[in-house]
Order: sequence, then structure tokens, then C-alpha cells
Amino acid sequence: MQRMDGRAVVSVCHRDDQTGLERLFQQGAAKLLFPQGSGNQFEIVMINTAGGMTGGDSLEWEITSGANTSVVVTTQAAEKIYRALDDTLAQIKVHLRVEEKARLCWLPQETILFDCSACMRRLEVDMAEDAELLLCETTVLGRQVMGEKITRAVFRDNWVVRRNNQIIHAEALHLGPDVEKEMIAAALLNGCGAMASVLLVASDCERFLSRAREIIGPGGGISSWEGKLLARLFDRDGYSLRKRLVALIQLLNGVGGTPEIWSI
Repeated sequence: MQRMDGRAVVSVCHRDDQTGLERLFQQGAAKLLFPQGSGNQFEIVMINTAGGMTGGDSLEWEITSGANTSVVVTTQAAEKIYRALDDTLAQIKVHLRVEEKARLCWLPQETILFDCSACMRRLEVDMAEDAELLLCETTVLGRQVMGEKITRAVFRDNWVVRRNNQIIHAEALHLGPDVEKEMIAAALLNGCGAMASVLLVASDCERFLSRAREIIGPGGGISSWEGKLLARLFDRDGYSLRKRLVALIQLLNGVGGTPEIWSI
């Protein structure tokens, strides 16, 4: 069957006291937009023109935040992973580069898994010693408000963050195929249908710890060590989760707040 394939490459640089595009490449279903907002961050909006993904589809994003730039990357809408006809995975590959004295915020909207979907996502980051990074990924296991129930699915999510070519953070989340059982297991999702992981790499990240704990509350946890702050949030559905997640991102991203498109 015909499969979707998309790849986009963009680099942003700082010259003449302003931030602008240095390189842009787009192929297939992967498109990029650059809204002219009033914020102090250069905004990149990713679009999957196919409207979603299924088994065998592939999306690749490569984004470079050049020296002395501040960039926020988000999506036009939630990424939907639909039912796969066989065991073939949909694949999402992300490669981020954050150069000297730059700040990159990776803030896509939710990834929604539908029943019998299959997806593997790999996110790799290479950052300079004095760069800053804010990562957020949210996963929703079926939209409860739409009456959707997810029983079986496969989801693989892998992160690797390097600073000066040394791994400073790595994690892997594997769910499925019996997702329904995992969702009710107390040691896993404990009945929750939505989850988010947030990672901040910055020299002063520990100052956010106390306030972030108040925002997250009992539905998650947070730790900070060696210039990293890592939070997990869980809730019964994506809507309930987003309310706390927005407050947390606004705290960690300061005047940059959340992307304007999140409120549309």
C-alpha cells in the first residue's frame, strides 16, 4: 500500500541583531511555517499534511538552533497515530541541534494513539556546553471525550541528549501490545489515559523545583540534578493533563510561555 513519507530540515541563525532562517528544506508531507508573533522566541510550526500516521509511514524533523538564538518548535495540531494493518511501525525521527548560547524549546502538541496503532519515535539532541534545552512530549491513549477505547497498541519512545558529544540524558518508554492492561496497572499508568514527560537542561533549573512540584501535584513527580530537571505528569485524559502542563511550561519557559498555537 502507498505510505506517507516526509522530511524537513531547518536551521536558524542570529545576524544583524535579529533571528532568521539560514536553511530550509521540505519534502513530502512534512511542512514548516514561521508565524510572525509578538514573542521573543523564533517560532517554528511543524505540519504533517497527511493528517496523521499509520503503519509504515515515516516523518523526520531536523532542526538547528544557531548560536545566540532562542527557538520554540511546536505542531499545528496533535499528531494522530491510526490503526496499523499489520505489525509495521509508523516512525518519527527528530534530530535537534542547539549551538553556543542558544535555547531550544521542543513543545509539540499531543501524540494521540488510536486502537491497534503502532509507532516508534526517536528523539536525539546535540547541544553545546552553554546551551539550554526544554523538551516536552505528551501522549494520549485514546480520546475519552470522544468515547474512544484503546485495548491494543505498540508505542516505542526513545530520547538521547548529548552535550559536547557526551550523553547526559537517555530514556526509553515501551508500551504494548496489551496497552489496556498496562493502563490499569498501578506500577504503570494506574488508570490514566494521558502522560507527559518534560526535561529542562539549564544551569539554574533547580530554582523551579518547588513551584513545579506545586503545579504537578499528586499526578506525577519531578526531580532535579546536575543541571537537569525532569518531570512526569499523568491524568485521566489529555484535557485534564494539558491544564497542568500549560502552567508548568509557562513556568519553565519564562516570558516565552507556551506557543500561541496551543490556545487555538
